[in-house]
Amino acid sequence: MILTAKFFIFDMDGLMFDTERLFFECVREAASLYGYDYTEEKYIKTIGTAGETLKKVVIETMGKDYPLVEASNKAKELMDIRIEKDGLPLKSGLLNLLGLLKELNIKCCVASSTNSDKVIEYLNKAGINNYFCNVIGGEMVNRSKPAPDIFLKACDECGFSPSEAVVLEDSMNGVRAGIAAGIKVICIPDIVMPDDFTKGNAYRVYNTLNDVIPLLID
Repeated sequence: MILTAKFFIFDMDGLMFDTERLFFECVREAASLYGYDYTEEKYIKTIGTAGETLKKVVIETMGKDYPLVEASNKAKELMDIRIEKDGLPLKSGLLNLLGLLKELNIKCCVASSTNSDKVIEYLNKAGINNYFCNVIGGEMVNRSKPAPDIFLKACDECGFSPSEAVVLEDSMNGVRAGIAAGIKVICIPDIVMPDDFTKGNAYRVYNTLNDVIPLLID
């Protein structure tokens, strides 16, 4: 069955770029400089969140004395160094899917918990900024994923209704946000395998972005 949609909303980290595991390594290294052990289990709880939601989760898992601002800034610094040195690793199928969506005249937007200036920087570094009509960053909404705000804003900013849209997400928080917004969600898992909610409520769960292509062509 062909998927009829006029608008595709892409998450960024873990969905377009293979950066979630890279950032976890930077977060863990930064935390260790302050004497903390930031495990993957703790990191997974933060994936897809930002702002006050992120702060709440980190404090709950790391303790109220954790130097969140300092450690976060250090992690971002380490991340920038790694990307400058090695480049941005693209997820499998990204360029194929973006090329097809452009050919089909389906509009695309990025809606990421990352700040919009960093999203734009990454899109430019990867040379794919021209595929997207807009960027919605985490600082542009009051509530982070799993609240639906960022995806609803993407629809509003680009002039589409949720029923006309598709969300592509890797994180469970992102999946929940898309479903809460009333949008079809295709989950491409990254670090975390889909939970029962995702399996039962996502439109599709695929291994790579290449798997989305057959939904769009005869």
